[in-house]
Amino acid sequence: MSSSAALRPSRLDRGLKRLSKAANHSLLWFVIAAILAARKGPFRRGALRGLAAIAGASASANLVGKSLFPRRRPAADLLAMPRRLSKRPTSSSFPSGHSASAAAFATAVALESPKAGVVVAPIAAAVAYSRVHTGVHWPTDVAAGAAVGVGAAFLTRRWWPLGLNEPASAYEHADLTSLQDGEGLVVVVNPFSGVGPDPTPQITEEWPKARVVSVEEIDDLPDAKALGVAGGDGTVAAVAAAAAERDLPMVLIPSGTLNHFARDVGITGLHDTAQAVADGVGVRVDLAQVNDQWFVNTASLGGYPDMVRIREKLEKRWGKWPAAAIAMFRVLQRAKPLEMTIDGDKHLVWMLFVGNGPYRPKGFAPTMRPRLDDGLLDVRYVRADRKYSRTRFFIGALLGALEHSRMYTHLELASLNVEVHGAPISIATDGEVRERANHFKFRSRAAALGIYRP
Repeated sequence: MSSSAALRPSRLDRGLKRLSKAANHSLLWFVIAAILAARKGPFRRGALRGLAAIAGASASANLVGKSLFPRRRPAADLLAMPRRLSKRPTSSSFPSGHSASAAAFATAVALESPKAGVVVAPIAAAVAYSRVHTGVHWPTDVAAGAAVGVGAAFLTRRWWPLGLNEPASAYEHADLTSLQDGEGLVVVVNPFSGVGPDPTPQITEEWPKARVVSVEEIDDLPDAKALGVAGGDGTVAAVAAAAAERDLPMVLIPSGTLNHFARDVGITGLHDTAQAVADGVGVRVDLAQVNDQWFVNTASLGGYPDMVRIREKLEKRWGKWPAAAIAMFRVLQRAKPLEMTIDGDKHLVWMLFVGNGPYRPKGFAPTMRPRLDDGLLDVRYVRADRKYSRTRFFIGALLGALEHSRMYTHLELASLNVEVHGAPISIATDGEVRERANHFKFRSRAAALGIYRP
């Protein structure tokens, strides 16, 4: 502090004072988060993770740290008047709450987007230094606050894992049918499943010999060498089922509102598959079945279909994990428990989820899938046969400790039998609500589908 106080007055004094004030109550970080959130992908995820990290860091530094470690702030008369803040804080000096929030936000943003982190980090460092420069903190206060902030940012990964940049692992398969100019390729297009233009013109330009059909014509494909699909996950599931039953490879062209399966496989657009189709290279992946219905992503009973619908409605604005938390809270508030027998054991449950392959995170709403090659189902259900089960479930979710909660069961199995007692209920697969039933037999179909992938 003494070396900082000895600095001569400069134009930086006014700028650092303004910067320090701008970071009061984290307003500066809220503004930057709003700017980042305007862009989809890592920038938006970084903004949301940054705000979550600020919440943890601010509570730790201001509510806990300052109460446990009372410390007087530097004397105001050590500084020249132009450098002093007009309104000096009166709380404990240790640790610095501004530094904690700055470090938390910058670190969290960098975890999701290193590019954005490079821009935010100098601003955060300047905010932290401004607290010493303006005479309201000792250097050790700032160092401790920064440590708290970095820790809070990394702790968010316990509840909200970082997004995967690599596609899910799959079975190697290098001898798919080569289709020059799309000869023998039949592409099922659902122009109503996305928010963009009809992809048919690009498909016919890329594969002039391909045949483009509608979803209704999927059962009349006698001469197809491969099936293609341009649509969302519901359409993809229907074509994947037809391809698996005919033992035909599939060409995946994501064009729907939500393309979770394509993302996990590692396909982002038509350009990803064009060369693979010409070369005849790709992979094989697992599919799953419930009764006679195939699914590529998930199936669910109870309140889970409603949770998926609400989550998908909110996730573009809030990101997957926050949207999943909000959706789970809303659904469990009004859900009615179901009595069912799961592999011979009777349970009362709020909802049941079955995924095609293991999803992550394990402890809460699944948002990513690292593997499509282990022949297992991801089974999760929330029990309703314990006192205060919903409250206990929420507490476990907030603490990131659901894997240790008696209210929550997570299994990875090759097959599963579920018998629902009472009136028949609907099952949702890949976002589509299916017909009602009482008995549901789930099984993984290992390496059931070949997909062109470079």
